[in-house]
Amino acid sequence: MAEVQAVKDPETIRLVSHLLTRWHSQQMADVWNIGLNLALRISDLLSIKFSDIEEDRLILREQKTGKQARILLNPKALQIIHRIKQEHPSHIYLFQSFRNRQSLNRKPHPLTRRAVSKAFESVGNELRLSLGTHSMRKTRGYHLYKATNDIARVMKMLRHGSEAVTLRYIGITQDEVDRDFKELEL
Repeated sequence: MAEVQAVKDPETIRLVSHLLTRWHSQQMADVWNIGLNLALRISDLLSIKFSDIEEDRLILREQKTGKQARILLNPKALQIIHRIKQEHPSHIYLFQSFRNRQSLNRKPHPLTRRAVSKAFESVGNELRLSLGTHSMRKTRGYHLYKATNDIARVMKMLRHGSEAVTLRYIGITQDEVDRDFKELEL
């Protein structure tokens, strides 16, 4: 599996959302937009149930770490979640697979990681970006770091244990760190 990137340009972030809507579905664009705002691993993002949302918070147990995450939902995430719930009041999962329509007796399940990955990869190919399911999480981390220059804050948001891992994860290279030292004179 190829290493995916953070999307560093805000215009490109919006373009990815637009292309996902146009070429795939509104649901894929919703995965992208919610994923950008929650910075969850794809397995946790796709497993979100409406019952995991309490007013303005998402409460879930992370599959990889077993830790409980209590994430405050920002206005954009809440708006998308409310729209999805209004359009699909009987859904259990936030990103429920529509394939369930083919069989009334099948138990509801979320979109698959593979389906999301294929959609993101096709848009990434068009934009000449290495785009994948981790791109949302990496993008949020990258932009938080650029806005705050606080690696500890980014580590906490991504629930990482090492600065080096976090810097590599969000795509901050040694050249960028060197440039920051050079440009900031006190």
